Amino acid sequence: MKVLKIILSSLLILVILVLAAAYFFVRSLFQEPSALEVTSLNEALHSKRILGVFAHPDDEQLVNSVFVRAKKSDPNSFTSLVTATKGEAGHQVPVVARQKDLGIIRKAEALKNGYAMKIDEQEVWDYPDGGVPEVPISELKEKVRSAMEVYHPEILLTFWPESGATGHKDHRRMGLVASEVAKEYRSKPKGNYPGPRYIAYVITPRDAFRTLGGENGKFVAENQPTPTHSLGSETASKLKGWEIHASQGDYVREAYGIPARVLYMIWDKEYYYVVDLEKK
Repeated sequence: MKVLKIILSSLLILVILVLAAAYFFVRSLFQEPSALEVTSLNEALHSKRILGVFAHPDDEQLVNSVFVRAKKSDPNSFTSLVTATKGEAGHQVPVVARQKDLGIIRKAEALKNGYAMKIDEQEVWDYPDGGVPEVPISELKEKVRSAMEVYHPEILLTFWPESGATGHKDHRRMGLVASEVAKEYRSKPKGNYPGPRYIAYVITPRDAFRTLGGENGKFVAENQPTPTHSLGSETASKLKGWEIHASQGDYVREAYGIPARVLYMIWDKEYYYVVDLEKK
C-alpha cells in the first residue's frame, strides 16, 4: 500500500509539472517582450482625448484596457468610440434573439458595454456587417472625419490595416479608413483641430496566432508590426463585457476552446503599435 501511495503521489506530481509547463509555454506565446509596458496609454503619450474607430459591436473588447485605464489614470480624460456596423450578420453564441433582430440587440450590447467602460461618447453606425469594404471609401472617410471633428482625439485607436487584428475584412477596411483620415489631417490641416497626433494600432500576439491560429492566424501574425506598448489586461472589465455582449457570451470558448477567464490568465496584456504622426 505504501508503494502504491508513493507511485500515485509521483504520478500526481508529474501531471502537475506537465500541466504547469504547458501553461507557461502557452502563456509565453501570448507575450510580446519588446513592448514597453505602461500603466495607461493616454498617460504614457501625455494625451487626454481618445477616439476608437472599429467595425463591430464587441470589437471594443480588444481595447477594453485602454478605455478603462484612461479613466483610472485621469478621470478628466475624454474617451469616445465609433462602431461602423450593428453586427447583424454575426453568429450568436448562445442564441438570444431572432436573427433578424440581431443588429438591434448587438447595438444595444455595444452601447451598454461602452457605458460600463465609462466611455464618454459613443456611436454605432449602420454600415452592412461583412460589407464594409463595398462601401465607397470616400463615404467612410467622410464619416470618420466628421467624428474626429466632433471628438477631437489626440489618440486614434484602431486596427492595423494589413491584419485587422483577426484578419476580418471589415476590420482591415476601418483601420485603413481611420489611418488615412488621420494622416490627411496632419498633411492638410483645416481649422483649429490638427487631427490626432498618435495612431495606436491594436496588435494581437503574433507567436500565439502563428502557432495556434491556423492559416488565418499565420496571415495575421505575418502582417503585423512589432508592438511598441503594452497594457496589463483589465480582466474584470473584459469578463463583464462578455456578459453584456450576451449574444456573443460564449465567443471566447467557441473561438479559443477555453473559458474567457482562462484565456485572460494566458493573454494578460493588450499590445499596441503607436505611430507619432508629428514625426512622420
